[in-house]
Amino acid sequence: MAPRSRAPPAPGPAPTERLSCDHRSHRDATLARSGLSCQARRVAPVVDRGKCEGKSECVEVCPFHVFEVGRMGDADFAQLGVFGKLKSIAHGRKTAYTPRASACQACGKCVEACPEKAIKLTRVQV
Repeated sequence: MAPRSRAPPAPGPAPTERLSCDHRSHRDATLARSGLSCQARRVAPVVDRGKCEGKSECVEVCPFHVFEVGRMGDADFAQLGVFGKLKSIAHGRKTAYTPRASACQACGKCVEACPEKAIKLTRVQV
């Protein structure tokens, strides 16, 4: 019997085809690169207060008005390490908060816009 040649594997599905839902925001390439899918059914932005300098890029780019920048509360400030406290003081104790995290559609614009890379999209239970 002659050896059979294998056909090259078919290219993988496009990022939108791998997802199991119709949420428009999940078609965004940033979300596909992050490995998140609609299996969690909900994604929310989480701000690393030790990295955030309150520069407001997230506020400016978020089409869903998820973010606000304000003075860091005493409880959040107390949880920072020494370096985080010094950095926070240097930037006027400003930080981003997500009072409307439930409005997040996981477009990823905040993650890309943050110069400190202080924002991550994280799966949350519903």
